Amino acid sequence: MADTRTRADSALAGRSAVVTGGSRGLGLLMARRLADLGCDVTVAARDAAELDAAAAHLDAGAPRHARVRTQVCDVTDRDAVRALMREAAGAHGGIDVVLANAGIIQVAPIDAIGADEFRSALETMFMGAVHTALESLPYLRRSPGGGRLALIGSVGGLVTPPHLVPYACAKSAVAALAEGLRAEERQVSVTAVHPGLMRTGSHLAAEFGGDRAAEFGWFSALAGTPLLSMDAERAAHRIVRAVEARRTRLVLTPAAKAAGLAHGVAPALTVRMTALAARALPSGGTDGAPGPGLAEGRDVDPAPANPVLRRLRAWGSALNDRAADAFNERRPRHQ
Repeated sequence: MADTRTRADSALAGRSAVVTGGSRGLGLLMARRLADLGCDVTVAARDAAELDAAAAHLDAGAPRHARVRTQVCDVTDRDAVRALMREAAGAHGGIDVVLANAGIIQVAPIDAIGADEFRSALETMFMGAVHTALESLPYLRRSPGGGRLALIGSVGGLVTPPHLVPYACAKSAVAALAEGLRAEERQVSVTAVHPGLMRTGSHLAAEFGGDRAAEFGWFSALAGTPLLSMDAERAAHRIVRAVEARRTRLVLTPAAKAAGLAHGVAPALTVRMTALAARALPSGGTDGAPGPGLAEGRDVDPAPANPVLRRLRAWGSALNDRAADAFNERRPRHQ
């Protein structure tokens, strides 16, 4: 059921919030939901053009009582995160809520990636969460009643999907960080969020290696299939509600809950099942795209040569393609 509460019903009304990775997709939707509930919101991301588009999106729908500002910030740079928190606190009279959402998605078999991909995933998602947490906690501890911090992990932090190994390693570290902070922190509530597949349009910003067209085909199709993925706006509402209620942990989508439970109860069997799934995925060969390394989904041919994959993508990704238009995923980055 959708969260239909308004500003008058929310404990977050009048609070100040910071959302990293907030220029598109889930981050943008969480920022919008916070503004709907009466928060003053600072949206941070690396790309200035994406932030401009996000600001226009938020300004168009934000209630009059909410103030929205944006700030360019690379969460891998701790000094930049420190400046983000200092300026957000100065602009809005403190910080009460922080959602650490910045991330990247790399989809490729192990044979098509190297140590640099692991390093990039860990720097962005894990160290980005570390920097965000450490720099925001002094402000959150001064929030009346104690602030709220959420670290956005993934089902990939509960069980490792094939062809998403760097992503899963980084998200596993985020999960450990959230649990450790929750255990030690007395003044600030810490919520670990583990979403499954969501229809955010993130397949266009994800990076693909190996047989890029084939990898893009299966990932975009599964991420847009209603039975496996979740409506992104509903996910954003549930995450904000969990943070407001100071929940310890939130796992989204039945598939993600089932995967996490299976790994906890029968880890060896779960690994064998993921190994079987890996055999159905593309091999590590290339698709003839120029140059080595990974390519963003927006630069990959959306019509794979394999007719089965072509039909799968056409059937499964229609909703995700529409989400890309709605949630600022279409805009080219690094303009």
